[in-house]
Amino acid sequence: MTPEETRARLLYRDGLMLVIDKPAGVAVHRGPKGGASLEDDFEALRFGLPRNPALAHRLDRETAGCLVLGRHHKALEKLGLLFKQGKIAKTYWAVVAGAPDADEGSIDLPLGRLDEKRGWWMKVDPKGQPALTIWRVRGRGVWREAPVAWLELEPRTGRTHQLRVHCAAQGWPILGDPIYGARADVPLQLLARKVVVPLAKSAPAIEVEAPVPPHMRETLAACGFAEETMRKPAL
Repeated sequence: MTPEETRARLLYRDGLMLVIDKPAGVAVHRGPKGGASLEDDFEALRFGLPRNPALAHRLDRETAGCLVLGRHHKALEKLGLLFKQGKIAKTYWAVVAGAPDADEGSIDLPLGRLDEKRGWWMKVDPKGQPALTIWRVRGRGVWREAPVAWLELEPRTGRTHQLRVHCAAQGWPILGDPIYGARADVPLQLLARKVVVPLAKSAPAIEVEAPVPPHMRETLAACGFAEETMRKPAL
């Protein structure tokens, strides 16, 4: 992205933290084999500071939405501790294939590595690390002649691919997931919709929302989502 395009994706900025709207299909950092990543564009987000901001957490390459950056070392330490302690609330939107029987629930399934050859691929494993996801159905519909549902997901733990594996394990995989999901002919239908960051004890937590990306508008609309209604203030 150009510096202007990078800055246009900025959702929040203060002296400690930035939140940007990560585009889908872009790795947040260079992998072992190198290649382009979102970090390459962070110089455009210095805003007068001597060093680039840095990642406070990670999002999968295929996932769009809220990505938190620390603006300097002390900020990264503070944000890292908040993430580690589970004090930063994260809300995701997903469109899944199929339809959950209930309207809300929780998924409490431990996760472990699929095998040593696929270090980032995960599976439900009784001997794995605890993983908990809270979910709620926000809409149901039909897309391409098949039932789909729009879910709000809150991961209470931060395991690799947690939401993707948990949804697949319930029988309603996330659309566009090439590893665990269904309909790999579309981009992954997963959005990091909101983060809530309690940066200061003396001030309200900072809430930041990401807009719905273009590649999710059609499937969400099939489940009843309408962007114009989301912008209207509550009566």
